[in-house]
Amino acid sequence: METSSLFDRVVAALFGREAAHAGDAEERQLVADMTELVVETVDPRIRLQSRYAGKLEDCVRKTISHLRAMAREPLEPLLLTRASWSDDPRLNAFFASADDVPAFLGRSKELRELFREPSNRESGEAFALLAMKREERTVLGVQQHGDTVQHDVPQATVSFSGHRLFAPSATVDATRLEVGRRIIRRLAQLALKRIVDLDMKAAALGERKAWLGARLRLVKLAVDGAAGLLEDTAQTRSQIAALERELNETVHDYIETKAGVATLDAYIRHIDAVFLHPDQHVSLKRTPLRLSRMGVRVEADHPGPVNEFVMTELAIGEGVNVVIAIVRCPLAEMPPEEDLLSKAERYM
Repeated sequence: METSSLFDRVVAALFGREAAHAGDAEERQLVADMTELVVETVDPRIRLQSRYAGKLEDCVRKTISHLRAMAREPLEPLLLTRASWSDDPRLNAFFASADDVPAFLGRSKELRELFREPSNRESGEAFALLAMKREERTVLGVQQHGDTVQHDVPQATVSFSGHRLFAPSATVDATRLEVGRRIIRRLAQLALKRIVDLDMKAAALGERKAWLGARLRLVKLAVDGAAGLLEDTAQTRSQIAALERELNETVHDYIETKAGVATLDAYIRHIDAVFLHPDQHVSLKRTPLRLSRMGVRVEADHPGPVNEFVMTELAIGEGVNVVIAIVRCPLAEMPPEEDLLSKAERYM
């Protein structure tokens, strides 16, 4: 089955500009496409289970509803230019200086490759997904209240690092679709990870079971052989009992774990566990931020310049959050490639 066409249909239906709640026939087709996409991505052997589509229908519908809600979240493009750095609160908070903006654009090989296409050069701009890490720390700083200056005041600072540019595209719609693809792949990855982790656990338990069995036989041979004439029999029998208990527990865990990964129904259960609760694994969170130009959280009465904006974070499970923004990347802001090479040579 052609996975790329499935992805195109599902992502367009959920994240495309015209995406909306479909009629009954279109909705049934979307559920069918999404089911096949999940199965193809996680493990195509699931299709050998004759009723796999029916067993996955509830979790697929739950995920479709959740992804539709995510797709409705506003992600207005952020213009990445040196000139905008002073005026745009998001840009000022994300980058330490105005010069960092074009330097960041210039480091993207994918963006340069996109602009090598004549049509893209003619349009003069591209769109992409900006992703960053958010770091919060408590530091001791100076704070002014009226005419009084206080020292060593605990302050919460917010900084952004690890900037990366993903999926440069000619249009903002294409970038939104790529975001949708990555979200669906993340859900499939988490379902497959559960299967792989259990498979690895079963393999480890199998090795442990074999080792305990060999160790138990060794101790029994020792106590029943000539070496038993010299060893403390009571202590050895206690060791045998402990090994037998551990072996029985390991065998029980091994059988239980193998049952969790060895059948197609088990694979379906692992998919269901992830796709029935998609909000626990991928979600968008919008948080209002009010920061000083030094990145310190401040109140509404802060006297100096303030960056006030709504930060969008993509939570991708396992406690991992990524700050994201769809960005406009003007060709005119990109430094010539030879400038980057000359700067690099200075540090060689």
